[in-house]
Amino acid sequence: QVQLVESGGGLVQAGGSLRLSCAASGRTFSTYAMGWFRQAPGKEREFVAAINWSGSSTYYADSVKGRFTISRDNAKNTVFLQMNSLKPEDTAIYYCAARVYYSGGQVAENYGYWGQGTQVTVSS
Repeated sequence: QVQLVESGGGLVQAGGSLRLSCAASGRTFSTYAMGWFRQAPGKEREFVAAINWSGSSTYYADSVKGRFTISRDNAKNTVFLQMNSLKPEDTAIYYCAARVYYSGGQVAENYGYWGQGTQVTVSS
């Protein structure tokens, strides 16, 4: 099992940058693939980015490719999401999550442990 706590959200102007962090408890962090999801008011939760257990492979939604970078530091039990060139449509609550199912796509149903979320607001 793992407990996840996000931080780093806030208010930023369009074109700016934010770096989100997700701190994990326990000693099993390095065995989980990790992901970031986001949910805007009135919309479904959507996939943003994912990284495998070692950090050797990453995956991105088309909407953030080239702007966001996911990384992890297993020695510090932390996963990061660097967000550059932010747009108003990036406004959402951002959640980090640990994957529990080996097979399948990057959908919320394949992730079993979730943080509480951190608000990101991008003003125009």
